[in-house]
Amino acid sequence: MVTVSHTVRVDAPVEDVFGYVDEPEHHVEMTPSIAAVSNVEPLDNGGKRLEYTYEMVGVSLTGTMETPEYVENERIVFELAGDLAGTLTWAFEADGDATRVTYTAEYDLPGGVLAKAAEPFAVRYNERELRTTLRNLRDRLESGSAP
Repeated sequence: MVTVSHTVRVDAPVEDVFGYVDEPEHHVEMTPSIAAVSNVEPLDNGGKRLEYTYEMVGVSLTGTMETPEYVENERIVFELAGDLAGTLTWAFEADGDATRVTYTAEYDLPGGVLAKAAEPFAVRYNERELRTTLRNLRDRLESGSAP
């Protein structure tokens, strides 16, 4: 299991930050390796189910994401199934007029023994991906360019 996590402070109210992250289409804008999201369906718990395409070093990985845990303005948990299996957790905490956002990814690499050899690369790649995603989130919301 690979686990990476980062936190960023966004100068925007928690409701705005949560609302932006809660729209799956925004993940294509924020996350460099997410190539597409499609077939987004609302769930009874407030979360969503969707299909995704993730590009890692030129390889397309596809699957589904579903939110088994959804607490408005506090937490969104996505379970990944398909080429990648794991959990993505977004946690939101008010910090005065700003928001502290923690993004944690836990997943298994496909491929057994080869996956173990690739794990150090995957950890570095995904740490960079999380930092970039959070930086993009902060920049979009703080610049006022977020819809």
